[in-house]
Amino acid sequence: MSPPVQFLAITFLVDNTIEWMTKLPPGFTHEMRHHLTRKAAELDPITGVPILPLGDFCCAAHGFSALIETNETTDTPESNRFTLFDTGPDSNTLSRNLSGLGTPLGPIERVVVSHWHADHTGGLLSFLDRRSRELGVKTIVDVHPNRPTARGIAPPPSKKVICQLPRDPSFEEIEAHGGTVEKHRDGHAVAGGTVWVSGEIPRVTPFETGLIGGVRFTPNEDGTAGSWSEELDIMDERYAAVDVLGKGLVIFSACSHAGIVNVVKDAVERFSRPIYMIVGGLHLAGPELADRIKPTVNFLSESLIPAPTYVLPMHCSGFAVKVALEAALGEGCVPAGAGHRVTITGIPDDEATLRPPSIRSR
Repeated sequence: MSPPVQFLAITFLVDNTIEWMTKLPPGFTHEMRHHLTRKAAELDPITGVPILPLGDFCCAAHGFSALIETNETTDTPESNRFTLFDTGPDSNTLSRNLSGLGTPLGPIERVVVSHWHADHTGGLLSFLDRRSRELGVKTIVDVHPNRPTARGIAPPPSKKVICQLPRDPSFEEIEAHGGTVEKHRDGHAVAGGTVWVSGEIPRVTPFETGLIGGVRFTPNEDGTAGSWSEELDIMDERYAAVDVLGKGLVIFSACSHAGIVNVVKDAVERFSRPIYMIVGGLHLAGPELADRIKPTVNFLSESLIPAPTYVLPMHCSGFAVKVALEAALGEGCVPAGAGHRVTITGIPDDEATLRPPSIRSR
């Protein structure tokens, strides 16, 4: 990455939840405020009061998509860079929420696909179609090259494949629908150097043992039908990070199949910057993952020094870890959801007196 940015804004376009009324920290705004202040609200002809456009409010869906807006300065908002991180699960949700929020498509120069799972790629082709149709431009699509033929779910103990996930778009389909495919196995900077997209995430934490029940279909080399095999480690998964001046790293981990502790350890080792905010799915929902919650929360709240200022457990995190994080971090655990916006403005590092991060052994 280039030097830390002074401006970062995040708009959550797709998430499993919506939340209109819970108190949010400074810099976070509810969707209602957006509709009443950032858009021209219709006035009722009788009362003269703005009408709340409920039909434009975001819908929730099982998936994730966040629009990341970055700038190295606060003086030139017209030069903000826009990166779309994932596209949700289907062709409708992202498009609907973009329209409802009035989000312009033109500035979105790149889509980063965190990993090949349909709840993160399902809206990609429709987004590319719409941007190509309305603007006549191509969109860079940043992907890991190891795209699976198919992925499925085979829960233990039987390990029978009970379903296949919808197929991810192929590289050829992405190109045909107005995308320009960029394949990246290694970490790299995008958006003028303001956003870091990781490479493969090292697995170093003993209790983070991957996606339970994950399987991958591999065709035979001769073109005949293939077979399913266990795939605990989703090695094409990548996180994104933005370094904010005087605050530290904001980490985007869409699903954390690698484990959020592994993600944080990699970011700390790579950048030697404190973690200001963790955003996205922690993949700790369900009874089979309950034993990972306590060590995860302990790491984030006690072993990582300084602890993150904010953790936004979204998408596949699950209710139990939200409760545990709130108990450990208080208002530092933020109930973010679709339609929310976060604005972070940097401050000089010397005024912030940032400490280098460290990880306490337990």
